Amino acid sequence: MKNIPLYIGLRYTRAKRRNQFISFISAFSLIGMALGVTALILVLSVMNGLDREMKQRLLSVIPHGYIDRDPALNDWQQIAQQVQQHPKVVGTAPYIASEALVGYGSDIQGIQIEGVLPEEELKISVIDKHMLLGSLENLKPGEFGVVMGSMMARQLGLAPGDKVMITSPDINITPAGVFPRNKNFTLVGVFEVGGQVDFNLALIHLNDAQKFFRVSGAQGLHVKTTDLYEAASVMKELREKFGSDYSVKDWSQTQGSLFQSVKMEKIVTGTLLNILIFIAVFNIVSSLVLMVADKRSDIAVLRTLGLTAKQVMGIFIVQGSAVGFVGTLVGVVAGCILTWLLNPIMAVLESLFGFHFFDPETFYITGLPSYLMWQDVLTITLTALVLSFLATLYPAYRASKIEPAEALRYE
Repeated sequence: MKNIPLYIGLRYTRAKRRNQFISFISAFSLIGMALGVTALILVLSVMNGLDREMKQRLLSVIPHGYIDRDPALNDWQQIAQQVQQHPKVVGTAPYIASEALVGYGSDIQGIQIEGVLPEEELKISVIDKHMLLGSLENLKPGEFGVVMGSMMARQLGLAPGDKVMITSPDINITPAGVFPRNKNFTLVGVFEVGGQVDFNLALIHLNDAQKFFRVSGAQGLHVKTTDLYEAASVMKELREKFGSDYSVKDWSQTQGSLFQSVKMEKIVTGTLLNILIFIAVFNIVSSLVLMVADKRSDIAVLRTLGLTAKQVMGIFIVQGSAVGFVGTLVGVVAGCILTWLLNPIMAVLESLFGFHFFDPETFYITGLPSYLMWQDVLTITLTALVLSFLATLYPAYRASKIEPAEALRYE
């Protein structure tokens, strides 16, 4: 037989053990490896899904880039024409943004209020596709209408047509004293994107924002690029074009900390879950060390029949690697299947036990978004296989150093 180590190593893997404890540790190693790989694939897929969901939902509403100038961008039409000449810019829209307070009855909430031109904003934002009530086109100049997120409207108990009091951070100084700048706005639309903007974003017409905040022109331009992942390079080119008089930013500078935190959580979670694989690897080492001690006489007989030390070493490398390979294969298959069936499984559990894992009143999502990336699966698989192989080297080396005469002395 040409490959004796492979044949004997695989036979040892299938053979019944005289010592049941060795069988238990070998089985525990296989199960531990499978569970570690399954958990890593499942959790990283969920983290990838959350990251993608956040980007799709949040960046469908939030512009890819911003071009501002202090105190105002009075010639925004001319600047917009220059920006749109860039081949990777889809469109631009003027805006005025400020923090404010919105009140209805005895309830008061902090909001981010933006003045926009509906006809221009529709070119760069998909917020009109997420309207539950009304439309952006309901924002008419001079009518002081407001469109806000669903969670904000729900917390305040608003319905279309209700009037809310919006208070600017600026103040009015009059001979009678200092007063906050207030204005009544009528709710003309409600949107629901499924993100933080549902809680804190309100839109009014640009002309109304100019009057309310006492700003001429616009504060700046919202910019949409062909690819949000290329927004940083596009805005860098525009920054070099317009010079230091303008403040040019991309979404990664305004929202980057949110996505960096998700990325960091993925790294930390992956590192912690790798402990399961390391435990399985240590179990492979333990089971092989015990196996070598249990098979000392067999090793001695094989050596007397002509097997070399390298071939004996190969037997136990094959045996330990086989356990790691099977455990990894089971883990990869189970991880991929669970990732694909995650939401159906959650739906079945919710129907059986009558509760929601993610209450839509509290969370932005109603299920766990999962996105299986083959790069993650490949990395996890290779890591598990390499660690399994490395775990076999020390026990196999010890087996190769057994002297036949010494092992058979008391047999």
